[in-house]
Amino acid sequence: MKDLEFHVDLHGKTHIVKTFEKAVETAVIYSIGAGETVNVDVVAWSEAAARAFGGEDGVESYREDPDASVFRRFAVRGEDLGRIA
Repeated sequence: MKDLEFHVDLHGKTHIVKTFEKAVETAVIYSIGAGETVNVDVVAWSEAAARAFGGEDGVESYREDPDASVFRRFAVRGEDLGRIA
């Protein structure tokens, strides 16, 4: 959907990817390698985009603050716990 973007913050640079799944995958891989939390921002530019991501609850949330720069933010932290016996 053209009005829905997924932004992954990698060391202060924002990478825009096409799907939520790809954004989370990118964030987990980077987080494990860098040992830090990575933000994944969902940016919805319209009610239709909010609906596509969050259903009717997403539309209600969008209507509360349609000028918000980020519709939803997820903090992703991947940790290497080593070998488990």
